[in-house]
Amino acid sequence: MAAYISVPRDLTRVKSKVFFNLTKRQLICFGAGALIGVPTFFLLRQLGNVSLAVMGMMIVMLPLFFLGMYEKDGQPLEVIAKQFIQAKFIRPKVRPYQTNNYYAALIRQAEAEQEVQRIVLNSYEKKGGKGQKR
Repeated sequence: MAAYISVPRDLTRVKSKVFFNLTKRQLICFGAGALIGVPTFFLLRQLGNVSLAVMGMMIVMLPLFFLGMYEKDGQPLEVIAKQFIQAKFIRPKVRPYQTNNYYAALIRQAEAEQEVQRIVLNSYEKKGGKGQKR
C-alpha cells in the first residue's frame, strides 16, 4: 500500500514553519496576544467572575490572533488595512482625469516662443532700432 503526499505546484506560497508548525509572524502575534491576554485575565478575575474574565481575555487576544492568521492574496492584514484606510479616508474621493497630450504641449511651446519673440521685438523697438533686425 503506497502513501501519497500532495506537493504544491507553486512553491512560492509555501512558508517556512519555525515552531509548532507556525511561521515567525504567527508566533510573534500569538506571543503578543498571550502577553496581553493572560494579565488581562488575572486582572478581570479579581472582580470575581471567571466567565467575564475569560470573555475579556478572548476579546483582547482575538485581534492579535486574527492579525497573525489572516492573509488575502498573499498580503497580511496590516497591508490590506493600510490600503483600505488610504482608499477610504486619505486619498480624495474624486480624482479627475487629467491628460498631458503631445498636441497641447506643442501649442504651449509655440505660445512660449511667440511670447519670446514679442519681448525681443519690444526691446529692439525701445533701443531705437539700432543693430540688425531678425
